[in-house]
Amino acid sequence: MVQNQWAKPEFDANGDVRVSAFTLPLSGLVSEEAAAFQRMRATMPMFDAGGGVETDIAVRREQINAYAAQGVARLRQAFAVDTVSTTIGGVAVIDVTPADGGHDPDRVLINLHGGAFSMGWDGIALMEAIPIAAMGRYRVVTVNYRMAPEHRHPAGVEDVAAVYAALLQDYAPGRIGIYGGSAGGALTAQAAAWLPAHGLPQAGAVGIFGAGGVPFHAGESAYVAGYIDGSFPPPAVNGITLDDITRGYFAACDPRDASAWPGYHVDVLAAFPPTLIITGTRAMDLSPAIFTNSQLIKAGVRSTLIVGESMGHCYHYQIDLPEGRDAVAAILAFFRENLV
Repeated sequence: MVQNQWAKPEFDANGDVRVSAFTLPLSGLVSEEAAAFQRMRATMPMFDAGGGVETDIAVRREQINAYAAQGVARLRQAFAVDTVSTTIGGVAVIDVTPADGGHDPDRVLINLHGGAFSMGWDGIALMEAIPIAAMGRYRVVTVNYRMAPEHRHPAGVEDVAAVYAALLQDYAPGRIGIYGGSAGGALTAQAAAWLPAHGLPQAGAVGIFGAGGVPFHAGESAYVAGYIDGSFPPPAVNGITLDDITRGYFAACDPRDASAWPGYHVDVLAAFPPTLIITGTRAMDLSPAIFTNSQLIKAGVRSTLIVGESMGHCYHYQIDLPEGRDAVAAILAFFRENLV
């Protein structure tokens, strides 16, 4: 008889857990397309999403846009949209609408792109805005907010507030939605805290994707994802803290500043509108997402949490996978229901 033997975890007195290497089997709960993608990763080069190799931010931004270019090209081929580069409230934006002009005239979405608060304009911005505009028949305004290393918090959320305030001239606040992925998801949480704190009416609904209202390294998931997903390194290796992927965007900020990390403050969260949070079981942002959802519920806010099985960071970008399409469908249904 074969005994069920495994290397059990060791628990340190300070609460740390020491685990042995193990094989994580491919989940039987994912789609065939997602399973094929996971198998394909065995032959794919690892992309350095954390940006630890390139120190020149201009070069790094070009790298990210080159990485996003193929995805943007596929989206443009699949979805007919018009894109206009302009300024709103003194901030550079791209206005994205369905090419036939048949978008909702009474509602607008503000998109805040991902990119670790230091990059992502405008490749990641278009990846986030195009499918939502085309599939949802929305006008999507994606914002070129100020980023590191040139700027520090609260520069980004100030820019979001400026765009939002300008859009209030044409839209009721309850019909303006804000969403973003990764850094843009965290910035969305910041915007929901910032608006009422600075005399602006709250937005109608917000979508926090691939993020939460606390830092990305908070909780356990950043460590676990570093070893089972590999898109981002864990916060520390052998007790040595790794480089800050935000390139100092929060350097001058208190670690629990409510304007930066509202997830720590139930009283601040109480002013949030209905919130949709999306993460994955292999995502570094799983812990921040779970914690923020729990805090919102504690604050009496209607919060919905979607966790994609075996999905990584911002899997809603992958609309070629059923899981990604389901996530986008949930996003659109959420805004349709709540922007009333």
